[in-house]
Amino acid sequence: MATLCRPAVAVPDHVITCEETMALARRMHAGHPQLDLVLRLIENTGVRTRYLVRPLDETLSHPGFEARNKVYEAEAKARVPRVVDGALAYAKLAPEDIDLIVYVSCTGFMMPSLTAYLINAMDFRPETRQLPIAQLGCAAGGAAINRAHDFCTAYPGSNVLIVSCEFCSLCYQPEDIGVGSLLSNGLFGDAVSAVVIRGEGGTGMGIERNSSHLVPHTEDWISYAVRETGFHFLLDKRVPGTMRMLAPAVHTLVEHHDWEVTALDFAIVHAGGPRILDDLSHYLGLPDSMFRFSRATLTERGNIASSVVFDALDRMFTEGSATDTARGLVAGFGPGITAELAVGRWRA
Repeated sequence: MATLCRPAVAVPDHVITCEETMALARRMHAGHPQLDLVLRLIENTGVRTRYLVRPLDETLSHPGFEARNKVYEAEAKARVPRVVDGALAYAKLAPEDIDLIVYVSCTGFMMPSLTAYLINAMDFRPETRQLPIAQLGCAAGGAAINRAHDFCTAYPGSNVLIVSCEFCSLCYQPEDIGVGSLLSNGLFGDAVSAVVIRGEGGTGMGIERNSSHLVPHTEDWISYAVRETGFHFLLDKRVPGTMRMLAPAVHTLVEHHDWEVTALDFAIVHAGGPRILDDLSHYLGLPDSMFRFSRATLTERGNIASSVVFDALDRMFTEGSATDTARGLVAGFGPGITAELAVGRWRA
């Protein structure tokens, strides 16, 4: 059985608080006709602190897409190897033990992928397989877990390294003043993370079944417009209500595994906002405390895209509350609207 081990997570040094974000919005958009709504939405995200890869004054400027992407590449190469070392140590493996590297990111572009850099710089085997995932946004953390599980099922005994690198602040667009864009300016943060899925052995969540679900005809609800200045994030006002449409997919997966949703012992889910977690609690019939790890990630680090599920899982490891054979769910939600879901038992 493939085991999702403890992740290693790191955030940059530059911190911005909710109060500072709201003060900036008041100063920079004083004449905005919906400023009061924007401020209320930012306050209601529950995000108290976020971390930025560049100082605030540099984050707020826009030197051009080329310059920003160079920052993305340089920062990724500088920061990712540390979390990779941490994840390998948690899994008690070395680079030569890894058979596949899955790299997920939606905030910058590199070709060849960072996977090629890691293989060369960190002495992974030349035959290590590479799987970059660039266009699943916040759902990519769940997708990476599922594709790693598929790989370990197809090739028993294999080990997969997952790397998530999200510098959301590099997608800030000062000319975008729609309510959705201004809300995202107060929601997203930066982080890098890595985790190993071991084909055999290891401590963590033993993945037993996974599934994917796409809500038909919602592909324009979360999207990027690619323009001369880079990626422009587009967020439809209907997104907060998507759990009503995705919760049945969770029920289906759990029931196909001959479990009951209400009998789950833990849940590690992507927290796009507090409404997502509130609705999951309601539609799944689970207590709010089940989502405490995801809510803590949202509060302390903001929406860190594909890294959310790994940060939340790391918090669960830190708490040490999972007992052997405890039943759990991992879920990532993102553009599509897409859900990537997995269930399994804790292996202590």
